[in-house]
Amino acid sequence: MSEIENISRRAFIKYSATAGISALVHPGSRGQNAAGSRAGRIDVHHHCRTDIQGGGRGGPGADWSPAKSLEQMEKFGISTAIISATVPADPFYDGTERSRSIARGVNEYSARMVRDHPRRFGMFAALPMADIDGSLREIEYSFDTLRADGIGIFSGIRDKYPGDPIFEPIWKELHRRQAIVFIHPTFPYCCNNNLVPGVGGQMLEFDFDTTRAVVSLLVNGVFSSYPDIKFIVNHSGATIPVLAGRIKDRMPAGSERKVPKGPLYELQKLYYEVAHATYPAPMAALRSFVPPSQILFGTDYPLEPIETTHNEMQKLNLPADLQRGIERGNAERLIPRLRG
Repeated sequence: MSEIENISRRAFIKYSATAGISALVHPGSRGQNAAGSRAGRIDVHHHCRTDIQGGGRGGPGADWSPAKSLEQMEKFGISTAIISATVPADPFYDGTERSRSIARGVNEYSARMVRDHPRRFGMFAALPMADIDGSLREIEYSFDTLRADGIGIFSGIRDKYPGDPIFEPIWKELHRRQAIVFIHPTFPYCCNNNLVPGVGGQMLEFDFDTTRAVVSLLVNGVFSSYPDIKFIVNHSGATIPVLAGRIKDRMPAGSERKVPKGPLYELQKLYYEVAHATYPAPMAALRSFVPPSQILFGTDYPLEPIETTHNEMQKLNLPADLQRGIERGNAERLIPRLRG
């Protein structure tokens, strides 16, 4: 049996022994998640789409509004959605005063949603990552004034990945605050949609860029140096669960100094949300790689219809305690204010 299988089996046995069998929420039934209910799913991958960051409102979710989110949440048994910014990422990361203004505008918009519907929404605040001083100010404002639940970043910051040493002041402050950080994919800055002619970056490059971001944070020692940051990786971990063994065997020379507990330890302590990745193969890979306690529910709405996550998840026939943990219990432990 492999090292990954041994770790995951031990973790599953421990989780199953302590979790018990919880009542299974039956998502998708209307009326059970009225505005005051706390019993439904917690969606940690849910977006606002505004004109604040520019680029127009074309494409998927072009007609999004908070009311449409609430309507879809009711339909699919989601009691709370954590709002984060969506692509394009570049307006947040041009390193100018404009990027500070865009991040602040999106964060204040999200905070208004939370104030208007405090039991239905939370927020992961955006940062102008390329602007270190601006990011530190936005962290302070987002947590101390807007009461954000965490921070949302994109997988790439123009020509850099988030493990680059230039971002260390940001990680140091987020570690001090014991913050949650949600990683969302974007297009690789080098080549955008041109790696496979005729194929949009959302098909392949989003998950590959997520993987690059996670590896950047791993090999540069961010996960090990700042263990009080709780990272959430999108789309059932992109390719991380499948490539973890190869990553372990191909770590750069001298990496043991930055990753003293080893790459598998660091990768298996991350959280992974399942938006648009509840198909049998990615879920099997994820479940064999991480403890059940590390898996969260997400939808990627409005960029993806919630059906693409919900319908496939229903086909899996997961054990009741595991499903309850994914849909709500694990997020309640991560964000205690959401406890019912």
